[in-house]
Amino acid sequence: MLHHISIGVRDLALASEFYDAALGALGFRRVFEDDTATGYGLEEDKDLLCLKLRPDATPPGAGFHLAFAAPTRAAVDAFHAEALRVGGKDNGAPGLREDYGDHYYAAFLVDPDGHHIEAVINRPLA
Repeated sequence: MLHHISIGVRDLALASEFYDAALGALGFRRVFEDDTATGYGLEEDKDLLCLKLRPDATPPGAGFHLAFAAPTRAAVDAFHAEALRVGGKDNGAPGLREDYGDHYYAAFLVDPDGHHIEAVINRPLA
């Protein structure tokens, strides 16, 4: 359904460092960058998430967050740890979220601009 999502950030260098760490733990990477944007995805020039430099950016209101698919529970753990290392704020440590299902394993963070993000895997252990 979605081709990509763009979010505004006040400091592109800081936001890019944060998302390099957080999304790198999930297997994503920078797929393009210029002076006003950084794109993340799996294939060159095919961004799934784009950070746009907007000095007056504010995050969406309550209830909005971005959930990124994780390949493993260990990747969820790494997403959380790496993002905290570069300035993210904890919004829910890695673990099972039984309210969301028997196998819903997730971690929640707030990025340097106040966007709420999550990494999740929702399948039984192999």
